[in-house]
Parts: sequence; structure tokens; C-alpha cells
Amino acid sequence: MNYRAFTNDSLTLMYEAIRGALAADDALKLQDSETKFRVRETPDWRHHAADLEAEMIKRGMMFEVIDWSEDQGILPGF
Repeated sequence: MNYRAFTNDSLTLMYEAIRGALAADDALKLQDSETKFRVRETPDWRHHAADLEAEMIKRGMMFEVIDWSEDQGILPGF
């Protein structure tokens, strides 16, 4: 994908969509439901996020990196 062709806002929107899909999948997994987006199971999601990150870094954009750890949002001992 030609990420240089996108505006900063477009890059941010795509990146946040990945974060949202990951959060939705994680929430469904906690409920023992089937994931809708299969973000963790599909390597292309991470590749897409990494490509977006690289372009945003090139542009000097500030963003919060996606936490890909499987225990995000889970309190210790639960």
C-alpha cells in the first residue's frame, strides 16, 4: 500500500481502527466468544500496523504504539 499518499489523519484513522479491532477481539475472547476480526491470528494485521507506524514515524507524527501483548487490560491474578 502506498502510505505516502494518505494524509496524517487517514494514517491515524487506519491505525486506530487496528487498535479498535484488537480491543474488540480481546473483549470477545474474554467472553469465550469467537473473535470477529482475527487480529491476533492474522499476521497481516501486524504488518499493516508496522507499515503505518513506519510512515507515521517518518512524518514525525506522535502516536501511542499498539500493545500487542495478550495480557493487556487484564489485572494480575485474575
